[in-house]
Amino acid sequence: MKKNHLFRLQAGQALVTLLFFMIISITIITATAVILYTNISAVGSQEQGIYAYYIAESGAEEGLLQLIRNPSFGGETISVGSGTATISVTNGIITSTGKYNTAIRKIQVQTAYDLQNGLQVLSWKEIN
Repeated sequence: MKKNHLFRLQAGQALVTLLFFMIISITIITATAVILYTNISAVGSQEQGIYAYYIAESGAEEGLLQLIRNPSFGGETISVGSGTATISVTNGIITSTGKYNTAIRKIQVQTAYDLQNGLQVLSWKEIN
């Protein structure tokens, strides 16, 4: 009779131990999944920002080309891959806005027209 009673107590301890390890395991797996999801989202946003930057650069280069061909060029919107670049030219300053999904980046190019040397780029920078 004593052996049966002792065996039942040990079986209950095993169940409690199993539940404890299961709770710890589920907590660790959930925390890992949350961290992994956060990192994947951050990398995706960064990658979209890089694409938007390159699209804006393509728009700035297109603006320079159009300005060389036609000094009265005012701007346009062009498709670059899966994104769009909106180009505007005001007083020799080319502003190109690259859009890719939700990411937006802008490039500003300051130019000057010299009769002897043609169109010159004075500065090229990313703006907010």
